[in-house]
Amino acid sequence: MWTKHHKQRKLGRFVLPAITVAFLGYFGYHSVHGDLGLIATEEFERQRVLRADELARLTEKRQALERQVALLSDGSMERDMLDETARYQLNVSRADEIVIFNGNR
Repeated sequence: MWTKHHKQRKLGRFVLPAITVAFLGYFGYHSVHGDLGLIATEEFERQRVLRADELARLTEKRQALERQVALLSDGSMERDMLDETARYQLNVSRADEIVIFNGNR
């Protein structure tokens, strides 16, 4: 009985592991450095925290402005509020006044 005996190739046994390493390497790299990877996720989180802080600051400023507008627009405008706003915007004071700037505006 004649049989063909095939010689085992050394290269043949490395094909499947090489493909597996390439596959895992590709997806491993993109899971860290890709558009939705770990590094990008950290950057997104950092931007989210910064924007949440900015939103809180702007919300507080808006509420202060709304309180100020409510004092001016309720129909009975308070004299001291009108006087304070006019002096601040026009940068005017009387000679007998002491002006203290606290930087809130």
